[in-house]
Amino acid sequence: MACCYKTQEARHDKVIDINGLDNLHKIVVLNPKGGCGKTTLATNLASTCAQRGSTPTLVDCDPQGFSMRWLEKRPATRPVVHGIEAYASDTPLAAQVNPESSALIFDLPAALPNEHLQNYTYTADSILIPIMPSAVDVYSATRFIGELLLDQQLDRREQRLTIVANRVRRNTKSFQMLKSFLTSLDIPLIAVFRDSQNFVHAIAQGIGICELPAYRIKNDIQQIDAIFAWLGGQRSKVRIFPSSEQRQEMIAEIAFRRAQDRG
Repeated sequence: MACCYKTQEARHDKVIDINGLDNLHKIVVLNPKGGCGKTTLATNLASTCAQRGSTPTLVDCDPQGFSMRWLEKRPATRPVVHGIEAYASDTPLAAQVNPESSALIFDLPAALPNEHLQNYTYTADSILIPIMPSAVDVYSATRFIGELLLDQQLDRREQRLTIVANRVRRNTKSFQMLKSFLTSLDIPLIAVFRDSQNFVHAIAQGIGICELPAYRIKNDIQQIDAIFAWLGGQRSKVRIFPSSEQRQEMIAEIAFRRAQDRG
């Protein structure tokens, strides 16, 4: 089967237990703004992993369930992508992961509360932020990345954070604005998805662009390859993750500082 998960009642306020996953490459796709291409990126990462011989686990943390809808459409003849409706299950995530998986791909919802966001960013090996090249999206991303670097204490020197530009037309002022913005923050732009119907057609069929005919995806697949080259470098790094207790102490400390600032 192409997917393997249970449908349960969705919960919008759930903090997902991500303990016991230190041996897996945890790839987090996030952006607080809706419509920026999180699910497009997450599903293309999952389908490419599967096509390259891995059995990835796609973790849908969004109660709207866009990644799981994609997985429901995925043909049984395609390489297997294991799916988890993390927002709807009380079972620890580690107990639901396919034992053959070496990578977890998290598709996070928009407007995730800070304490929930910390649950993922502290232990993520790779953090990918899809951004569309518009003034509104760049403004939203500026504030969000500032929170990651300051409030979430994400160390830029660890180089776990990168940007994927989505629905881009290269010879436009908006794309130049996006590049200038990223240069000012010293955050790498590793891939640029063009404004192509390939992504629309692929997600509607439950596949990735890597599974479309080769003659259609020459330009697009180069960007996917660039992402996986970066992810390969991230996977080779050895990182020490905080324990669950340490992570909760960090979250409590940040919440205390925020309360003091508001006071």
